[in-house]
Amino acid sequence: MSAEVVSVFLADDDAGMRGAYRKLFERTAGFRFAGEAADGLEAARLVTALRPDVALLDVQMPGTDGIEAARRIVADTTTRVVMLTTFDLDEYVHRALTVGASGFLLKNASPAEILRAVRTVHEGNAMLAPEVTARLLDRFAPERPVERHPFAEHVLSERELQVIRLVARGRSNQQIADELFLSLETVRTYLRRMFAKLGVNDRTHLAVLAHEAGLLREPR
Repeated sequence: MSAEVVSVFLADDDAGMRGAYRKLFERTAGFRFAGEAADGLEAARLVTALRPDVALLDVQMPGTDGIEAARRIVADTTTRVVMLTTFDLDEYVHRALTVGASGFLLKNASPAEILRAVRTVHEGNAMLAPEVTARLLDRFAPERPVERHPFAEHVLSERELQVIRLVARGRSNQQIADELFLSLETVRTYLRRMFAKLGVNDRTHLAVLAHEAGLLREPR
């Protein structure tokens, strides 16, 4: 059975980059090139109209930048967003995650890496390793005390709280299973339940939420 065809939109102010990505997706089975834009404002407008599965957005574009475009797209559509940049800067990654982007790629990524990233986020996963997520959140977490979010008591069970804290500390699913003496499938079930309860789509944004809510200010 063939894989589902993934429709992809691209926003980049570099015409050469747009042409290269267009050719890649037009020539690769399993993907469909849905459209393109040269700035963030046009990208947000077209993605809202076209509703592609995945949008690739350059971080730095004239006028409305890619991160603001991502914020609008995530708020108004179900399109998954992958950010593109020339620079491997934690600040860009952190800003992209906090507005709801699901992945982050350097522009020098190979065609295979680009296709894998698009397929990964389309399947509902984040294109960041757990340890990278934890490093970013630790670096950019606010220094001031954060009031504990009410979901800690009223939405999540005690076991779910244990799982979400370990996710936010960069543990893989298998490491969580080992630490809590659970099966791998049980951990996955807890994650799916929390995605539904908290309105997130992947474990990266679950980790962001846990940090922002102050859940790691609990005894370990």
